[in-house]
Amino acid sequence: MRNKSLIAATLLVVLGLVVLIAGCRVHVDKDASGQEKKVQVDTPFGGVHVNTDQTAAVDLGLPVYPGAEVVKGDDKHKSADVHLGFGEWELRVRAVSYETSDPQDKVTDFYKKALARFGDVITCQGNSPVGTPATTREGLTCSDNKQSNVQIDQGDYHMGHGNLELKAGSRRHQHIVGFENSAYGRTRFALVALDLPAAADSGSGKSD
Repeated sequence: MRNKSLIAATLLVVLGLVVLIAGCRVHVDKDASGQEKKVQVDTPFGGVHVNTDQTAAVDLGLPVYPGAEVVKGDDKHKSADVHLGFGEWELRVRAVSYETSDPQDKVTDFYKKALARFGDVITCQGNSPVGTPATTREGLTCSDNKQSNVQIDQGDYHMGHGNLELKAGSRRHQHIVGFENSAYGRTRFALVALDLPAAADSGSGKSD
């Protein structure tokens, strides 16, 4: 999961805000190794909040696969909670990676059932649907993140382009389970919740 790139991109936004906006307040908490764990920038117009290594499956409304463990020990797989809010414009990305010794198909079956609480579940290989349904009742498709006015790249929240994903929800409010190519006999997967601004619905014919 390339959360490091997601966090880095957000920190660039933070720096831009510090330079351009008067009256902003910046607060940074660091962990024992000196790495930024929590960054908050508050301005008269809104703010940017970034938390790392504090997100779990329960925060996304999803269960942990039985026996799965949080991936730790490298920046690439750090969990993240990134929230940008400026007036009515809001963007939030929450992601956490887990791994298990069970095969991917067992994990896939588990999360197809778990995601059903959010509506129809679609299976995607890259931007293409696998099987049916190809679209949720709320209008979400496999290619929405690419076509949206606000683009969230697969590499921003899991380990590679074109990998298997399960998706549920609407274009604005998505729950995603993304899989990494198996390595060392273990299955790695990312749980992701995306809350996109209203602009993400432009031209979709859906309001939520």
